[in-house]
Amino acid sequence: MEVSLEGSKVILVAYMKQHVLNYHQWMQDPALLEATGSDPLTLEQEYQMQLSWTQDPLKCTFIILDKDLIVGNFIHGNPHVEAMVGDVNIYMNDLEDSHLAEIEIMIAEPKSRCKGLGMQTVLMMLVFAIENHKINTFRAKIGYSNEASLNMFRKLGFKEVSHSEIFKQVTLELPITAEKTKEMLQLVGNMITHS
Repeated sequence: MEVSLEGSKVILVAYMKQHVLNYHQWMQDPALLEATGSDPLTLEQEYQMQLSWTQDPLKCTFIILDKDLIVGNFIHGNPHVEAMVGDVNIYMNDLEDSHLAEIEIMIAEPKSRCKGLGMQTVLMMLVFAIENHKINTFRAKIGYSNEASLNMFRKLGFKEVSHSEIFKQVTLELPITAEKTKEMLQLVGNMITHS
């Protein structure tokens, strides 16, 4: 089942084959590779990666669309490549805790940064993961130099739990309580789920 999530500023859509070329171009940027802790891939490897992401039940990824950049009306199932600005992911890889997920976000397009898209995207993804995957603890690993991301996750209530000098990153966590869920639902507002 293909799902998309719509907020006031962003629409999160499934990572489709049509998105791979733009995604691959983003990942040629050394600053984005460093910020995301990624290795450069060939275009063919990127297509294989997209396929593996869509088939892995322990991963959930969405492409972030900036609603201001969508040409015409939003149509569920349409990749709207023209409005792609980044991606958001959760990994449910902790073998000891199936209710813990790591969350990552990337706003790759400079013109779409500092507009509140990242904050709304993360909130929508947290609510989606709580409701659909029963996640009760979120973890984010962020590079020391990524001040914008560190500040955003702290504003959302994530607290530092560890530092890694080797990877030069901070690990933050957010335990989910009924009160926190209610607060996030209010912040997300009228999120529409299309399926």
